Amino acid sequence: MKRMAFVLISILLLCSITLQLTGCFMKVEATNLMDGVSAQRISALDDLTDGNSSVTDFAVRLLLATNEEGKNVLISPLSVISALAMTANGADGETLAEMESALGLNREALNLYLYSYLNKLPEGEKYKLSVANSIWFTDDEHFLVSGDFLQTNANYYGADIYKAPFNNRTLKDINNWVKRETDRMIPSILDRVPEDAVMYLINALAFEAEWAKIYEKHQVREEVFTKEDGTEINADFMYSNESRYISDENAQGFIKYYNGGKYAFAALLPNKNVSVSDYLLTLDGESLQNMLSNYETCSVMAAIPKFKSEYSAELREVLKSMGMSTAFDEKTADFSAIGESAVGNIYISRVLHKTYIEVGERGTKAGAVTVVEMKNESAAGPFDEPKKVYLDRPFVYMLIDTENNIPFFIGTMMDINEK
Repeated sequence: MKRMAFVLISILLLCSITLQLTGCFMKVEATNLMDGVSAQRISALDDLTDGNSSVTDFAVRLLLATNEEGKNVLISPLSVISALAMTANGADGETLAEMESALGLNREALNLYLYSYLNKLPEGEKYKLSVANSIWFTDDEHFLVSGDFLQTNANYYGADIYKAPFNNRTLKDINNWVKRETDRMIPSILDRVPEDAVMYLINALAFEAEWAKIYEKHQVREEVFTKEDGTEINADFMYSNESRYISDENAQGFIKYYNGGKYAFAALLPNKNVSVSDYLLTLDGESLQNMLSNYETCSVMAAIPKFKSEYSAELREVLKSMGMSTAFDEKTADFSAIGESAVGNIYISRVLHKTYIEVGERGTKAGAVTVVEMKNESAAGPFDEPKKVYLDRPFVYMLIDTENNIPFFIGTMMDINEK
């Protein structure tokens, strides 16, 4: 008998500020079962304080678990936690308990937090973070999806729902949906639909923003970036004066705003005697939240290297190390709330994560893809002396929203030449 698989994909894409939209998006032929059907009304939280530290702590723990000595790392905690939160809506028992522990919030609290957070994202003429979600499930008679599972994800994540034959047409539909909802930043996500796949859940976000002050030509010049092993690399640096200084006993940094002040780039440069890996060991969600929230207003002479970075990882072992092991066990995983399969027990087989970021004179673009694959068991005031923070050696950086100070991207820049 054929093995059947359940595949969940969450895609977080931050798209280019220079992207020229043609308005000619790819067509999805599958019928959206949510056409004419409204998600149930949810009362959003007015205060997200209780969840902010937990989600930020997840971001720091995930970065620490994925960190590789001497390598550039870039993850999107928002993408990963959104994918796993939707998955958790189908979990039960020990599987659910471990997922909640790893994610830092119980399922109900996480659903409500993400609903409230994502539905309050600010947007303006020159900055925007938009969200789209969809669920695709096979029309194979051996797989029966739970209506409650679909309804919960529709309620909290506004997911469109498609029932499809999971053939080449479905492959094209899913890739067209991804291309459309990510403003063409990610032209496709799947190279095939496996014959044993039964479901895909997709979360897509598109971000575009300009700096509050775009760099002028005279503010960019070539200087040297020095790696931790002493190797020197020539790179273009962007110089500016900022006014938000952040620090702790092991690092100093700054916050640089995008247009509108609702989103920002934040960077932390460890002291010269502290490696990036050692510095990460000193961080947690609470300390990072405190730094981002309690910045010092002063003059900061700042320099950011222009850079592009791509990163990919399989997060199965990372998440197991964070306490989420049962979900990956084909014998004991409990995802019974997802639905029923005539073949065998449903479990997570892989969690794939890919990211991209580009930082330049006009602003930032970044993207991320998280794939969670599940299978059946087979067989401003007066300034003092200016601070100086030049990111001319390895540093930690993040993209944050400035109301909640949640890093929706966080990474390490170890080698300016590594793509």
